[in-house]
Amino acid sequence: MAREISKILEDKLGQNIMILDLSKACDFTDAFVLSSATSDRMLNSLADAVTELVKQNFGLNAIVEGTPQSGWIVLDYGYVIVHLMAEETREYYQLEELWNKGKVLLHLK
Repeated sequence: MAREISKILEDKLGQNIMILDLSKACDFTDAFVLSSATSDRMLNSLADAVTELVKQNFGLNAIVEGTPQSGWIVLDYGYVIVHLMAEETREYYQLEELWNKGKVLLHLK
């Protein structure tokens, strides 16, 4: 599912897309998918595209937190958590560094 999500993010022009395998680093999820966006509109578009893809292909609904205006939207599917972030928000929180025990499975710049 994480790879399918990364493909739709790439198709929708998400930036700096990364899949982190956290299956051995934490007990609440298996993977993070991260993507940056250049505007609130783009954050909303990415979230809508992922939500639609996952619902159609996997029959799952996300628990959604955040808004485009906050600079960070989280789509929680349980074993995959998607973080869609404004560039400056992503630089500030540096989730890749925080979860550096996870294995990078994919990184598209």
